[in-house]
Parts: sequence; structure tokens; C-alpha cells
Amino acid sequence: MFKRDEASRIRQEFWKAFGRYMSPVPSEEGIKINWINYRTSVKGVFFRMDVNQDSAMISISIEHRSAELRDLCFQQFLEFKTLLQSELDEEWQWETNVHLEVDKIINRISKELSNVSVFNEDHWPELISFFKPRIIALDHFWENARYSFESIK
Repeated sequence: MFKRDEASRIRQEFWKAFGRYMSPVPSEEGIKINWINYRTSVKGVFFRMDVNQDSAMISISIEHRSAELRDLCFQQFLEFKTLLQSELDEEWQWETNVHLEVDKIINRISKELSNVSVFNEDHWPELISFFKPRIIALDHFWENARYSFESIK
């Protein structure tokens, strides 16, 4: 397996390649955007992309410290489930109270791709093809839905 520094370098190289690939793609608003660190501008709501040695995941991560706010935000996403699914053109997994390794609890809406590795450059086109349409669809969804979330603080 890879040493920690080498694994970190490979991940950074993947995200640089993905960033270069996505840089010509404007946001739904028609402006330049950092797709890797997508900013929702709503506290506690993040669009995350992650890769590891055997899978990739894209998600809407609801990370409010308050369980009440996490649940309220998750309920708001449930109200938009039909719109979200229509933008994504697929079913995603809806999870509440996901315990992360860092002693953190989140709610998450996600899609996972199995049997791919960021450490295998031959998989990078498949990873990019997985992330690109989904992050663009999330951006399109968010352009229409974000205002409904701004009151949750």
C-alpha cells in the first residue's frame, strides 16, 4: 500500500486534474466556480466529493452541530426530493445520524461508486465521469432551491 505522504500526493494530483477538467464549466449562474470546494453559502450545508482506495462518493452533507437544525435542514431537502431527483436523474441514499470517524454526526444525501480507486490512474476518467454530471446537477438544483434554506441558521 501507499505511505501516507504518497497517498496524499496522489489524491492532490487527482483533484488538480479534476479541477483542470472542470475549470471551463461555468456555474448555473454563468460564473466561474471552484467545483472541488463548492460553496453553498448556507451554514452547515456542504456538497462533498470524496475518493479513496475502493470507492468514490458525492454527497449533500448536513453538518449542523444542533441535531434539531440538522433534522430541520434534512426535512427541507425532503420537501425538495422530487426536484432533486429530477435534476440528478437517479436515486440517491438518504441517511440521518451518520456517525463519522471524527466523532461527528451528520445527515447525508449521497451517491457512491464502488470498485474504483483514486490510486489507480486508469480509474480517473471513470471518477471524473462520475463526479462531473452530478456536481453540475447539484449546482443546477441549488440555484433553484437554496433560498429556501437560507432561513435555517
